[in-house]
Amino acid sequence: MRKILAAALLLLHAPAVTQAQTAPFDMSGERPPGASTAPRLTPPAPPTATAPVPVTPPISVTPAPVPAPIAVLPQPGAPASQPGAAANAASQPRHRDFRRYLVPFSKFSLSGEYDRRSWSVYLTPEQAAAKASFTFAYQNSIVVAPEASALTVYLNNRPIGQQRVSSADGSSAVTFEVPSGLLQPGANLVTFQAEQRHRTDCSIQSTYELWSNIDPAGTYLSFAGGNAAELSSADAIRAIGVDGAGRTEFDIVVPALEQPGTTKPLLRLAQGLSVLSSMPNQIFAFSTASLPTAGPGKLGVLVGTAAELRPFFPGLPPGAESAPLAAFVTDPRSGSPVLLISGPSWQAVSSAIDTIVSPTDRSADVRRDTLTTERWSAPNAPLVFSETSIALSQLGVKTTEFSGRRFRASFNVAVPADFYANAYGEAKVLLDAAYTDNVLPGSHIDIYVNDNIASTVPLTSTTGGILRHLPIRVTMRHFKPGLNTIGIETILMTKDDAACAPGATAGANPRFALFDTSEVHIPDFARVGQRPNLAAISGTAYPYGRATEPTPLFIDRVDADTLSAAATLLGQMAVKAGHPIAVETVASPNTIGDRDAIFIGSISQMPATALTQANISTASQASWRPVVDTQPGVIDTGTAFEEWDSKVSGGILRSRITAFREWLGRNFDITRSSLQFIPGAEKVFTPSNADTLMIAQGSSPLGEGSWTVVAAPSAKDLREGLEVLTGQLNWPQISGHITTYSSKTGKIDTVPVTRFDFVPSTPRSIANYRLIAANWLSTNILSYASLLVVFVLLIGVATSRMLKTLGRSK
Repeated sequence: MRKILAAALLLLHAPAVTQAQTAPFDMSGERPPGASTAPRLTPPAPPTATAPVPVTPPISVTPAPVPAPIAVLPQPGAPASQPGAAANAASQPRHRDFRRYLVPFSKFSLSGEYDRRSWSVYLTPEQAAAKASFTFAYQNSIVVAPEASALTVYLNNRPIGQQRVSSADGSSAVTFEVPSGLLQPGANLVTFQAEQRHRTDCSIQSTYELWSNIDPAGTYLSFAGGNAAELSSADAIRAIGVDGAGRTEFDIVVPALEQPGTTKPLLRLAQGLSVLSSMPNQIFAFSTASLPTAGPGKLGVLVGTAAELRPFFPGLPPGAESAPLAAFVTDPRSGSPVLLISGPSWQAVSSAIDTIVSPTDRSADVRRDTLTTERWSAPNAPLVFSETSIALSQLGVKTTEFSGRRFRASFNVAVPADFYANAYGEAKVLLDAAYTDNVLPGSHIDIYVNDNIASTVPLTSTTGGILRHLPIRVTMRHFKPGLNTIGIETILMTKDDAACAPGATAGANPRFALFDTSEVHIPDFARVGQRPNLAAISGTAYPYGRATEPTPLFIDRVDADTLSAAATLLGQMAVKAGHPIAVETVASPNTIGDRDAIFIGSISQMPATALTQANISTASQASWRPVVDTQPGVIDTGTAFEEWDSKVSGGILRSRITAFREWLGRNFDITRSSLQFIPGAEKVFTPSNADTLMIAQGSSPLGEGSWTVVAAPSAKDLREGLEVLTGQLNWPQISGHITTYSSKTGKIDTVPVTRFDFVPSTPRSIANYRLIAANWLSTNILSYASLLVVFVLLIGVATSRMLKTLGRSK
């Protein structure tokens, strides 16, 4: 019986002994030479069951037009598999993980003690279903205290990982696994949040030294397997994403690029692709040679008839010879997907383009509720047309408790292109917040509009307080047509910060709280269009976005550079307008009449009529040539004149007058232009040789339309300049009457509007006329004062006559 019991105990302990052995026993010394060594098979651990995570982002995403389905066609011309293909495939390495770069900026930095940035990334169903990991690379300032600072990454409002900020010596890569079921087909919200504290300093100034730079080339989603790289429908155009520099590129190969009749459908295709992807930094590159090189953030597009494309793509689907065709095919060289648009004729090619672009069309009479910004700043900015109050919770601002010294939160609001209230209008921020009794008087809350301070409210209580819809008036002088960013910044000072004891910067007790029940209130404002006004183009593509008929487009010559520049410009305008802008090419300004029109090309080929209407010197057609590096002796006349003017006519009296003038403008908004009865005439503008691109706007010959001129010394300068100027950071800087860009210095200059015409944009109403008059009189102070004096005199005369008639006489 004892033997049986011992044997049973031995059998029971055998699995435990087997599991306790962490490494196989080494018998290599006892094996004969040449014997094969079979690896020990270790059964994988059972996977942990993960319940699907319901994804319900609170930030609403405006439904975008659903593109028509595009088939994925096999290539009948692909070579047949060889007998040994299966063996070779088995010996080849596995597919590399597919990467989707995430940062839609060329540079991305989280600064201050608290910073939070959100945007959406569009994923295909294959990518959302694949196993994924999130990687980002960062480097921080050396003064950031790692024990009290952290970077947190959210996907669809769920934290997937947190990293201590401790990479001051160099860039560090951090990888987080994405929980199964968290990603979804379509838009996915990506959020970076930084909480940073200084190592030793407790002052307000020290908070400006805190930063963490996120490397766009080292920030991506990795998807296991090769299916994530496949494109299955036209909806995948929205998932093109960005490259490691935050750019999106469409490489369009058109063998018949310079043939008549191809420009209009190609520009319509470019605008449709822009609206579908809605990425912030999009460029278009046309060519006639061969298929472009594949890469992240790039989409190759083949456009042409079947006969034109067959030499470039031998595996052309047979259906292209009989009917319009739009399909994704595989490039036999790189294996990357290519969008193929073909047909038996160019009329059929245009029909195939319409199947992709038509879902993005929108009537000019349909009013938009939002501006599309979610691809780089979520949520989309609401468009405000009249008096409106919007809670900060709808603008992406969350309730936050803060323990530092300088807190900042920002959100976006948009106004239409006919906004005209920059001289008298006042918005309000109805603030819900709280602060503790540690906060000293002298602390304050600042409101910024487009990085310009608009209002300041001091915190005077010594016992803390709760602010319930505290009204903070915000002047609307810094608002502009289109997108506007409003920031709330709180400066907090305490006795502990003045002492700054060791470890004081890492205090975790909240001293301030901002609640998402706060609201921003936009009042009724005057609405009337202005001509010229380049800010309206950069804001909402006005007036071309509202055109009910095709816009005349003059292109001096249809080559790859000029057409690429035109597509890049019109693509950006289409995104701002929310739909493709219908255009028709014209060969002469005489056929345009008084309609709104766009002129694109090199300055030497630009019609003299267009330059004259935009108040550009026609002599610049021969004199505007960029200064090359081999010409050190060339001196720009305009710059030299300004320098000599400052040298010769300077002096103590002049400097004092200039200082007094600047003081009046800074404190009372009184300028020379505001003290004029009638605005002065526009000066003829001559571009400097240091400039490489110019955008100008003027009136049509009879004053009924807007003519916009986009010119450069050469087609190459035109293309390169527009690729830079249409970027997300540079595009909002287009304003005034003329905007110039220099590729050598990277500087963007504007010429302000001195005289403009009103363009009615809404039905007539006394209320709107009153608001227009209020803004105009607030801008022209001398006219307002004169009218006031005349009005008072009229009242005095009328009163005197009335008293003589009705009063008792002697």
